[in-house]
Amino acid sequence: MNGMKINAQFDQPVVLLPKDMKWVASPSPGVERKMLDRVGGEVARATSLVRYAPGSYFDPHVHSGGEEFLVIEGVFSDEHCDYPAGTYVRNPIGTKHKPHSQNGCIIFVKLHQFDPADTAHFSVHLDNLQFEDGGAPGVEFAWLHRFEGEDVKIVRWAPGSSYPTHVHDGGAENFIFEGSLSDEHGHYPKGSWDRTPPGWKHTPYTNEGCLTWTKTGHLTPEKLGIFRAPTQKSLN
Repeated sequence: MNGMKINAQFDQPVVLLPKDMKWVASPSPGVERKMLDRVGGEVARATSLVRYAPGSYFDPHVHSGGEEFLVIEGVFSDEHCDYPAGTYVRNPIGTKHKPHSQNGCIIFVKLHQFDPADTAHFSVHLDNLQFEDGGAPGVEFAWLHRFEGEDVKIVRWAPGSSYPTHVHDGGAENFIFEGSLSDEHGHYPKGSWDRTPPGWKHTPYTNEGCLTWTKTGHLTPEKLGIFRAPTQKSLN
């Protein structure tokens, strides 16, 4: 892939706090992005926060590399459905839509990062998830999606909870959309994003409690090597 490279060294840890991020205009009027990682030009393998002003939209497009997103604020819409805050959506390779927002919204979105064999196409709201024991007092999680060693979940941390020191063998990525989380490497308030490579070790804890979108197992060289180069018009 040619073009822009932002946090494109996937064997290195990266942390972005809200104060580190800036909104930049997209080619669509009223749609802005905070680019978290990106490999490619306007069409890219990308992880972003995307903000739609009321009445803004993207032109119809095909997801040549797949799309997953979590609605953080407001209501995101397309011709298929309205997705209120707290909705997680997977649009696999080959799906098509025209995204827009009547009253404005913010989404956390990942593009061109689907295994071609992963064809699950669905949406689910956090209110409908079943949480289970996360392996430490006060820590619970709910599955969003699982495929071939790649796990996506919501993790709910009670105030004052912590988790024992551990290693994510396949790498890990987190977006904090409520509360704050800390570990021996730093403090991560609401709106923070981090990505750590395979073998990264830490001991997380929280004072106020938090909710995180967490993905693990997707940053091995084998996983990173399966993603197709973008070939279609940009989406988000």
